[in-house]
Amino acid sequence: MSAHLEPETTAQRMLAHPRGGPTVLRIVLGTQLRRLREERRISREAAGEAIRSSHAKISRIELGRHGCKERDIADLLTLYGVHEQDQREGILTLAREASTPGWWQKYSDVLPSWFEQLIGLEEAAALIRTYEVQFIPGLLQTHGYARACTVLGHPRAETKEINRRVELRERRQELLRQTHAPKLWAVIDEGALRRPLGGRDVMRDQIDHLLGVLDWPNVTLQIAPFEIGGVAAAGGPVTILRFQEPDLPDIVYLEQLTTSLYLDKREEVENYMVVMDRLSATAHQPGETKKFLEKLRKEL
Repeated sequence: MSAHLEPETTAQRMLAHPRGGPTVLRIVLGTQLRRLREERRISREAAGEAIRSSHAKISRIELGRHGCKERDIADLLTLYGVHEQDQREGILTLAREASTPGWWQKYSDVLPSWFEQLIGLEEAAALIRTYEVQFIPGLLQTHGYARACTVLGHPRAETKEINRRVELRERRQELLRQTHAPKLWAVIDEGALRRPLGGRDVMRDQIDHLLGVLDWPNVTLQIAPFEIGGVAAAGGPVTILRFQEPDLPDIVYLEQLTTSLYLDKREEVENYMVVMDRLSATAHQPGETKKFLEKLRKEL
């Protein structure tokens, strides 16, 4: 198949994909536009001039981090020599869908822009691998635990804001119970389980929930006990997202106090994948998780 036909095929495939949200559609659109530009050996500066903008905006569009008007996409396609109507319409349809707000937009009052991309990526992921040092993974938190985390992170927030943030987290968790749910492979540090966030009753409920989650076919849960000593990912939590769509690279998400990093360069992702593989091999194996949680539950 020739390269200039690929955008149309990709657009059709993504629009039919059950987990293709606007975030991932923007990334796929950007990837296709970058390929078209590079095939024609057109610089970002020239592409920016064609849409009355800058090379920096072209870079953000190609990385899927910036929306784009349909007129600008049409102008870029003309510049890149895409004139066949079916090919153009396939890409323009992808662009229109990529600009459609996700469900999370109604929480924009409590949703930081740096976190918004993660929610969109989760919606499209086939596999989510995560290691948590201090907290239970957000996708597996109970209402009480999520509320305790939110109060801890936003001590000056009013009750209404706290409620909105908890509601957003619970809405996000619905992902794991959908028909086309991704697989979640989580490794939780023992410290996160022993830290009585919210009090003993909250922690008992949280551990009961994790015990119930063990029966979910799309969830694998491991514990990294104190006895294994230091771990390679001890610098902080790590999440790696993998997608079915071949145009989407694996993405590493690193959360910090007031921002986050998204890594998609192959070498960086492979380094974190090695770390995650070593961590999973060192931690208690999934078959041991139930026994560990039941023992911990009795201690509370």
